[in-house]
Amino acid sequence: MQTLGRYGVVLFLAALSSGCSSIVGECGLVRSSCMYEGKYEQGEEDYAEEEAKRLNKQSTDQLRRSN
Repeated sequence: MQTLGRYGVVLFLAALSSGCSSIVGECGLVRSSCMYEGKYEQGEEDYAEEEAKRLNKQSTDQLRRSN
């Protein structure tokens, strides 16, 4: 019976840790690990800035609607 309890605890901890790792994602804890540090292609930097503005506005609008 004790062996079954030990295996249950081990399985629970394994499931918990695998669930947490999928929630965090590849950049969740260390954002700088996902930052691109190379050169942009022509027009790519402008596109990235415009897309960031659009996504920020979209998030702001969603927050305003939810309040």
